[in-house]
Amino acid sequence: MDWSKHLILCLLLLMLPLGGCRVSYKLNGSALDYNIYRTISVGNFPIRAALVYAPLQQTFENALLDYIQRNTRLQTAVDGTNSDLQIEGEITNYALSPQAVGTDAYATQTRLTISVRVKYTDNKNEANDVDQTFSAYRDFDASLMLTDVQDELCQQISEELVELIFNSTLGNW
Repeated sequence: MDWSKHLILCLLLLMLPLGGCRVSYKLNGSALDYNIYRTISVGNFPIRAALVYAPLQQTFENALLDYIQRNTRLQTAVDGTNSDLQIEGEITNYALSPQAVGTDAYATQTRLTISVRVKYTDNKNEANDVDQTFSAYRDFDASLMLTDVQDELCQQISEELVELIFNSTLGNW
């Protein structure tokens, strides 16, 4: 055998043990076994807060469903009782509070806080069940009218809440 054949043989022998190894990265944080979990039911999230902004429910529900569909291979089940996973809850808080006070003793910043209580049921393994409240907020300049910034703030807060909920439930952290 000449040199080149020895080199090729050595390289092939070195690569042989690596063929059985596989590195798997999950960039979205989802730790689901799709051989076990195939379906999810996403229920309504009615507003149970003292202050009600009606479009918030639809904004939040759409953000949650979109995030789940983008970051998992789960199929959305129509009947929650037959799904592998269920997620439901309610919007429990929608509140404004003054934050920073200026030299004239008036607020310069206002905080919009939204809280969502989530009940996550894993019908395959109840040890993974979650019943928890998640909160997020955004501050805005107090000189602005809430009606002028409300839609954008609700969208931003909903996206943050959805990520928190996903990481605590489907992300299986």
